[in-house]
Amino acid sequence: MIPLFVDLNTKRIVIFGGGVVAARKAAYFAHKADVRVVSRSFSKRVTALPVKRTEMDVARASDTDLEDLLQESFIGIAALSDRKQNNRIGIICQRLGILFNNADGERGDLIIPSILCGKYYTIAVSTGGKSPAVSRFIREHLGTKFSGMDKMIALQERLRQQLKSVEPSQKKRRQILWEVLHDPGVWEALSRSRKEAEGIVKRRYLHE
Repeated sequence: MIPLFVDLNTKRIVIFGGGVVAARKAAYFAHKADVRVVSRSFSKRVTALPVKRTEMDVARASDTDLEDLLQESFIGIAALSDRKQNNRIGIICQRLGILFNNADGERGDLIIPSILCGKYYTIAVSTGGKSPAVSRFIREHLGTKFSGMDKMIALQERLRQQLKSVEPSQKKRRQILWEVLHDPGVWEALSRSRKEAEGIVKRRYLHE
């Protein structure tokens, strides 16, 4: 498997299950795609999300019923407490050529990673389903260690534009950007104010 970032704006995602796990997966996609949740009952977490809900007892539904629900979908997700039904949904997704994620049962061809997001960045972490706890640990560690990441990205963007007008060498521009990124003094200043960090950059790297 390889990591990808996909625009899901116009894509449909069908999630089977109405409990905690289904709610977590629905929340992951809710504001990025057309999400539909199928279950015989729904937890409060699911009903609070901006998703479409279909009441159905999957165990009693025919394969044709499930195929109808999955038609034109980009991703199918099985988050039922019944592994047999989860695996059944996976077989149907495979038959229809739909990407499949299985919360409990035979692994599908799609893994939902643990993510860390900011205004300007997204970091995805996965252990291939072997240890969700490790994925969470890495995400939380990065979130703590680089809490000022958005500010650094914004600073780097402004600096890149400024360097284009004052430094003709592309190699030198890259070197300065890299050094700023590794400067603990800049990171520390960013935690206090943008102006202070920019002052350090000017003195140390632009000689102004």
